[in-house]
Amino acid sequence: MFELKPLSEKGIPAAIEKAERYRLLNEPRLAESICLDILEVDADNQKAIVILLLAVTDQFGKGRSVDPNDARQLLPRLKEEYDREYYAGIICERQGKSTLNQSIPGGNYLAYEWLRDAMEHFEKAEKNRPSGNDDPILRWNTCVRLIERNKLEARPEEPVQTMLE
Repeated sequence: MFELKPLSEKGIPAAIEKAERYRLLNEPRLAESICLDILEVDADNQKAIVILLLAVTDQFGKGRSVDPNDARQLLPRLKEEYDREYYAGIICERQGKSTLNQSIPGGNYLAYEWLRDAMEHFEKAEKNRPSGNDDPILRWNTCVRLIERNKLEARPEEPVQTMLE
């Protein structure tokens, strides 16, 4: 089979720029590949981890089967608690939006649950955010608007039936 060629350490900054550009051009698989190459050379590169996580979540619901756990597995590699909570929220928000766009039974309830999970992560991130960084607030508000606009609600509780002897 083929052997992957390693990047040079000096090439990492340019590779980061390319990965960001490919994400913006709606080419998340190319961005993902570049980030994997970067992380082979610099396993703790925080920017590459974030871009990889976003590139994976960009693919949710786009016809290609993407395992959300691929994105979740990146969270522990983020050094800052703020980043771990914020990006955990991004993963949940994108899963919620993806679920909302699919026609599956109970999808609206699942979307609501994902968006509520995202909001919990954004609230935790808000407590640890750097001064002047309102990103978790903006994402929280987006989730609220998605819930309201789509009239999403929690799954109704099913009545508990007791067995008579």
